[in-house]
Amino acid sequence: MSSNPNLAELIAEAAEKIKLARHLVAFTGAGISVESGIPSFRGEDGLWSRYNPKTLEIDYFIQHPEICWPVVKEIFYTHFNKALPNAAHRFLARLEDVGMLKATITQNIDSLHQQAGNRIVHCFHGNSARLTCLKCGNYYPASNDILAQVIPHCTHCGGLLKPDFIFFGEAIPDDAYRASFDAARQCDVMLVIGTTGEVYPAALIPQEAKANGAFIIEINPLQSHFSHQTTLLQLPMKAGEAAQALAARLKLKID
Repeated sequence: MSSNPNLAELIAEAAEKIKLARHLVAFTGAGISVESGIPSFRGEDGLWSRYNPKTLEIDYFIQHPEICWPVVKEIFYTHFNKALPNAAHRFLARLEDVGMLKATITQNIDSLHQQAGNRIVHCFHGNSARLTCLKCGNYYPASNDILAQVIPHCTHCGGLLKPDFIFFGEAIPDDAYRASFDAARQCDVMLVIGTTGEVYPAALIPQEAKANGAFIIEINPLQSHFSHQTTLLQLPMKAGEAAQALAARLKLKID
């Protein structure tokens, strides 16, 4: 933790807001998982600097599964399967475990919140842990046996399988959309961790929380689209570093 006295004061204030919250909700983006080794999509070193984004366009995927599936496997199963929850994931899981955190809304599809122990997780963009059939709608766990197929197909109807997360050109699932915005409207404090605020409609969630009176705490070493208009207190720190500092103030063990 930095010795900057202003930062120490911000950490203390954020911890007090978390401690006194009646309905704390977390909203997370790619920045929380970067520290687990999962690359972000955007930016100079993002995945889209190495892969063609067309791979995740739903129409292109349906037309060219033989091109898309090898890339999807490499990005979302080879990379993701090596990742483990970090201190920030464990902090949120611990907050839920002691009854302080009511829900986590995540834009991430990596299941690291669930692996850390969070039980109430609204996956706004879906999840890579299961596959769905584009023909009959059946679901399958993303097992090694299924992923070993060159192009995975449904054992029930033979339809093309795709990961159960949102591709470009697909709508946000109704249940995840409703649950996320309901949680935003109910909360009185929201932790916004590791997100740029560039992706819509997800970026509307912290705005909805603030419009309903919530105090917005942002954890991000960089300025985001939330920083000046939505955020009320920003900790300019990496997610794991901030999590450890806040856990210490709240006397929570996360290691």
